[in-house]
Amino acid sequence: MNSTTIRFSRMDSAKFFRTLNKRVNSYFKDNDIKRTGNWQLYLKTAVMFSMFLAPYFLLLTLDLPGWAQILLTILMGVGMAGVGMNVMHDGNHGSYSKKKWVNKLMGGSIYILAGNVYNWQVQHNVLHHTYTNIHGHDEDLEAGRVLRFSKHSEWKWYHRFQHYYSIFLYGLLTFNWAITTDFKQMRNYLKRKLSYGEFPNPTIEWTKLVVTKLIYATVWIVLPLLIMNIVWWKVILGFFIMHYTAGVILSVVFQLAHVMGEADMPLPDESGSMKNTWAIHQLFTTVNFSTKNRIVNWFTGGLNHQVEHHIFPHISHVHYTRISKIVRETAAEFNLPYNEYKTTRSAVLAHFKYLKEMGMRPALQTV
Repeated sequence: MNSTTIRFSRMDSAKFFRTLNKRVNSYFKDNDIKRTGNWQLYLKTAVMFSMFLAPYFLLLTLDLPGWAQILLTILMGVGMAGVGMNVMHDGNHGSYSKKKWVNKLMGGSIYILAGNVYNWQVQHNVLHHTYTNIHGHDEDLEAGRVLRFSKHSEWKWYHRFQHYYSIFLYGLLTFNWAITTDFKQMRNYLKRKLSYGEFPNPTIEWTKLVVTKLIYATVWIVLPLLIMNIVWWKVILGFFIMHYTAGVILSVVFQLAHVMGEADMPLPDESGSMKNTWAIHQLFTTVNFSTKNRIVNWFTGGLNHQVEHHIFPHISHVHYTRISKIVRETAAEFNLPYNEYKTTRSAVLAHFKYLKEMGMRPALQTV
């Protein structure tokens, strides 16, 4: 990752963010609504955890045919993604509840999703939300050398096929969390002394990582092997199917927000200065999709409202649909972009079209 210090412009002569923030604050005050979660989020939490964990207990206690076991592991993957997008995400942004211990508890649900709180908060809250779509700073644009998400990334000959093979790699997202990514990230982040808030004790963080990984492996692999009367490879297969299902869902939702033709990927100048203020930068680098679809809104935890989420990450996603009108109208008033695809289908097609363009030899690119 690039070590250059990034500085966003402080020159917002039109006072876009001040105006927008005032209007959004007035919305909550005038309607006597708290900015954190409400009963809708609490109900959704119960549904998502049930979808994730109920199949697990059914698999442990019932003698089911193979096809039923596969369907339940797929359902667990859907629930796993749902918990991540709706519960863990709000919790680690501090928007689930006004109570810190509740946010910490809900944010800690990442441990049963194979992740780690410290790593996630650094990568997502610090690097992604601060340096959105800035090559060398936003790790969400990093995919090793296998995928090329930015015109600033090195091109390889096999990238010309990435719009075909990318979907197969997307499914490995959470599986990689479970076995390698967290260890690499923790070593990197602690070495760079990165943190979301006060810098933690490295020994405690490493201990926490190892212990939670051992507990995770015990719950999801060892216990099924001891309790279920099936061969070991079927347990591993079920574990992989669960992760692969969640990985595809999470990856696609993430990519539709930033790895799109409409999402700018600006670079700082030689001194590390960016052209726009942080809030305006979010408008240029972020894309919404399918915001009128109630099912998509409900399941993705508002991650289809990425414009609203990036400007107001400490507001719970249950409010994004209502404040989106304020954001859209204010952006238009200040002649700023508000990138949005009307449907999920059109956004998915646009994403893979963008991957195809990024896979072309740079001299032949049309973007």
